[in-house]
Amino acid sequence: MIVAGAAVQGTAHLARGQGCQDAFKAVELGGTAVLAVADGAGGRERSALGAHIAVDAACRILAEDIPGAGDAPEVWTGWIAEAGARIVADYRRAVEGVLSAVAEPSESVVEPSEPVDAGALAATLAAAVVRPPWVAFLSVGDCFGTVLTRDPDGSGPAREVRERCHLVLPPPAPGAPETVFLSSPGAALRLRSFVVWEPQLSGVVLATDGCAALTLDHPSVRELPPEVGPLPSERFFCGLAATLRANGGDATPLRALLSGPGAARTGDDLTVLCALTDGR
Repeated sequence: MIVAGAAVQGTAHLARGQGCQDAFKAVELGGTAVLAVADGAGGRERSALGAHIAVDAACRILAEDIPGAGDAPEVWTGWIAEAGARIVADYRRAVEGVLSAVAEPSESVVEPSEPVDAGALAATLAAAVVRPPWVAFLSVGDCFGTVLTRDPDGSGPAREVRERCHLVLPPPAPGAPETVFLSSPGAALRLRSFVVWEPQLSGVVLATDGCAALTLDHPSVRELPPEVGPLPSERFFCGLAATLRANGGDATPLRALLSGPGAARTGDDLTVLCALTDGR
């Protein structure tokens, strides 16, 4: 399995002298990969730390007791839902520990430091466990995820194998309620979790919301009505997969894509993390 990712500071953050507030992490377990991306809330003073806490918690918990490839759907759906609740609780405990440490007065200070609201570490999260033919997803907030599949019959005179991309974890639609963060009240109740069984699975890609303008197409591009919603760009996702397979997983071209002119118009940090199930 090829696993590659990159995070790039957004142009708006660069202009304000603000560091990258995204984070990503992956754990490879033989033929299984655990992926997590997190987006620290813009303008929150410690959100970058919150994003790192989120991906650490997700990868640690999701690497435990993963169901087998032959297990039933209800086993997978129950496991990912329970793991998602544990991740939210673990994140909250870690954040409370950080805030408690910040609030403790030092010996040289007479009055205690002013407590910091948990929202200071606010972050969204998307995570996936890739164990072909299964993918288990969970999400809090506006990160999104795409699945890549192979056309089993091929196409054209040479019967070349074609790869397709499917937006299975879309970002919230325009006009949706305000973003939910891991630190938001009731975050565990608003967590999305689901599983995909796909025999032709060839890859999974997670991205933070700053990547939407670069990686998602308006439905009008394919002459579809607006209510269809955003569609994954085959040029981006399938092109990226082909490049990573050809270079053995070197993330340099991905970093270049996230730093290019097409990415600059978002202004936000951009993070992409993927796992490709074979080297073809």
